[in-house]
Amino acid sequence: MKVAVIGAGIVGACAAFYLSQSNDCEVILIDKALEGKATLAGAGIICPWISRYHDPDWFVIASRGAQYYPGLIHSLNQLGETDTGYKQTGAIATSKDINVLYNLEEKVAKKRETFPVIGEIKLLEAPKAQEYFPALADNLHALYISGAARLDGRLLAEALVRGVKKNKGKVIEEQIRLEKHDNQIKVSTKQGAIQADHIIVAAGAWTNDLLKDIGVSIHVNPQRGQIIHLSADEDTSNFPVVLPQESSHYIVPFDDSRIAFGATREDGTGFDYRMTAGGLQEVLNEGLKVAPGLVNHTVKEIRIGFRPMSPDNKPYLGIIPEFENVVVATGLGASGLTMGPYIGSLAAKIAMDEEIEIDLDPYRLNR
Repeated sequence: MKVAVIGAGIVGACAAFYLSQSNDCEVILIDKALEGKATLAGAGIICPWISRYHDPDWFVIASRGAQYYPGLIHSLNQLGETDTGYKQTGAIATSKDINVLYNLEEKVAKKRETFPVIGEIKLLEAPKAQEYFPALADNLHALYISGAARLDGRLLAEALVRGVKKNKGKVIEEQIRLEKHDNQIKVSTKQGAIQADHIIVAAGAWTNDLLKDIGVSIHVNPQRGQIIHLSADEDTSNFPVVLPQESSHYIVPFDDSRIAFGATREDGTGFDYRMTAGGLQEVLNEGLKVAPGLVNHTVKEIRIGFRPMSPDNKPYLGIIPEFENVVVATGLGASGLTMGPYIGSLAAKIAMDEEIEIDLDPYRLNR
């Protein structure tokens, strides 16, 4: 079986990697360098158990996404791909109001009965949270969750692409088009048309740019996010992720003495790839409110990405009804790095006609 995967972000790269592990599949991963790919900009927080989303269908995918990571990282490590950007560092949910954290602790403890991967749960009264993240404000209490992890999406996507190549998959860097041929779709390239048994479209916020040529549209729109990376003076490799409970912003430390402040959620921007004064002010204000000890750290870089947003914050995943050889996976929004690899594996399973362990109806394309 031949499968063409369009898009080498976290979803497409993982779908291609999954397929490349099968001796029965010839996989072609196709990608084009575009400004603002969400995977390359995002700082991943793998901790769905304290999310503000209360949709059970969202949680099914997100929780399985968190549990999918250890096996995926192990498979990459076996190929010698150890620079994946993934690490289980734990997370701390912060608040000035300790009662907020008491309530959260109760909810997380209940979830741990079903998801033991959550690990240790510990309430830290101010200023004890500074033992985990020294730059935090003195008045912040925290709930520590040991099973949480963080991810540099850029590094994982690169590792997955290298893994595809090591597994004898083909990688093409080119802008392509989809073309109709009766009730089947082909991939048009400069070298000619690719006739694949299945095509997986995992083009993120650009999905509709591809699908329009075959008369299909998905309810997904780009949402701009601006994220600031600071250079730290200390070793931040084991610092936990910081999740303020009064804000949608976050702080993510990385191995290379780097700390990310994120992120804006800007609707209606289209693909306007710009850093803005208002966006940077918002991110810095929110970050320094939580971690004022970082005020004199150097701004290392600013990343901009376009999240593929669905109206209900749930991903789209499934076969296009009119074209039985096309699978679409998009609409992950702000949860892309949490659920992306797992959704990529599901898209690959659909293409290979393998058993799917969850009900896909809540994520259907025409909902």
